[in-house]
Amino acid sequence: MDTEQPTGAGKRIVDWTKARAQRQGLRPRDAAMLIASAWFATIVLFGFLERLLDPKTFNTIWLGDWWALQTVTTVGYGDVVPHTSMGRLVASVLLLGGLAFLTVIIAMITGGFVSLYQRQAIAAGEDPYIQAMERITGELREVRSELAELRGAGDTPPPTGI
Repeated sequence: MDTEQPTGAGKRIVDWTKARAQRQGLRPRDAAMLIASAWFATIVLFGFLERLLDPKTFNTIWLGDWWALQTVTTVGYGDVVPHTSMGRLVASVLLLGGLAFLTVIIAMITGGFVSLYQRQAIAAGEDPYIQAMERITGELREVRSELAELRGAGDTPPPTGI
């Protein structure tokens, strides 16, 4: 299978991302910057594309970019909308991509809060998982102790009827 390798700025971004991930892992802030940069470029590209596909409605590239920003953020004021079929197809792709973009951002923010809570709970000794593991470890020690006592009393036969 022959895959195209990125060139120019795309190659530099991919190389930087790989080097950063190998050096210290890709942090959420880095991922957010990459996602935001990619979506900024997408907004500019789709605004330009919409200008080409529907020049009567989008008489400037800036108007196309304004529309793309509204669409990707799912605001959609309705002050300007595509009227051609191709324009609406582009809008559909951009809208679905915007929903996915917002979902990723919300998941990253939520994950950051959860991670922060877990670090704070562990530092304070309040981590529920560690507490549960300590409780289970204590119960296991009790069971082993009782088992050892029962094995030590192995000289007498076990009671019948149990």
